[in-house]
Amino acid sequence: MSSFREDEPAAAAGRWSAKVIEHRCTEGVPPYERARAAGEPLARRGEMAVHGAVGRVTLADADGHTRWTHACAGVPNAAHVSGDRVLVTTDSLEYTPWGFLGPALLLDLADGRLVAELRGERGAARGGGRFVLGLEGYGLFETREYDRDGAETDHWPSYGHYVVGTGLRVVEADRRVPTRGRVVRLLPGGTITRGPRLSDPQPPKPVVLPDGTLLILDGGLIRTVGRQLDTGVLADLGPDAGSRGTPSLRSLRRDGELLVATVSEQHPAEPTRYTVRTWTLHLRTTGTTGTTGTTGTT
Repeated sequence: MSSFREDEPAAAAGRWSAKVIEHRCTEGVPPYERARAAGEPLARRGEMAVHGAVGRVTLADADGHTRWTHACAGVPNAAHVSGDRVLVTTDSLEYTPWGFLGPALLLDLADGRLVAELRGERGAARGGGRFVLGLEGYGLFETREYDRDGAETDHWPSYGHYVVGTGLRVVEADRRVPTRGRVVRLLPGGTITRGPRLSDPQPPKPVVLPDGTLLILDGGLIRTVGRQLDTGVLADLGPDAGSRGTPSLRSLRRDGELLVATVSEQHPAEPTRYTVRTWTLHLRTTGTTGTTGTTGTT
């Protein structure tokens, strides 16, 4: 949890600056999101690790000994641990009326017992065995909260990338053109505080800085969004990073003092070819002699 309070002054978005130090354009395969290395767990809790493989979820201890195995019908793709529960989202092995979306499994962390079978594509852990689970498509655009027994405790008409800290923010992804997406905060009772509008219907996963500031690659801009949904522009990457009307893969990642933004644009006549544009930026906190502080988490 963050050492920053949600009611602190809304100045986080102005604490950071960035400068482009390199811009490259190449032809080739886009840098897809990093695949999980062989043996890398889906999630960790202390010395315990949750692993996924085709048809099963396992919990292993620090020595690699399996504590339990839970059989499933698909392929686990992510896991989230809260309290004595673990939520595992899965892909199905065959196409279904829900596409390749498999069930989300709420398991007892102690023994792997199935507590509840839920439906959702993207999840996040909250405190005390609670989780949020979101689903978009098939006429749905929603996030639901569940307790440790799998009972629904709240829901909101929002979906996207979840950022959990002292509160819950969402970088929405609605796949609409034009998009209605925003950065929002989800509050109890299904209430939503709406923040800045987005121009990208499928924004990539945001970077979360130590003070809770979000960095979002939105069209040709890298936007900042603070805890109070205050917003600014960290960097303008120019028209080459904006929407050009052709399919593209976009990403933003932080590597220490560097930010790397990538836009991979598909060639209309050759779908297997991409023009890959990469911007490397130097990130620093403003008004300090250092670069990136570590004064808190989200």
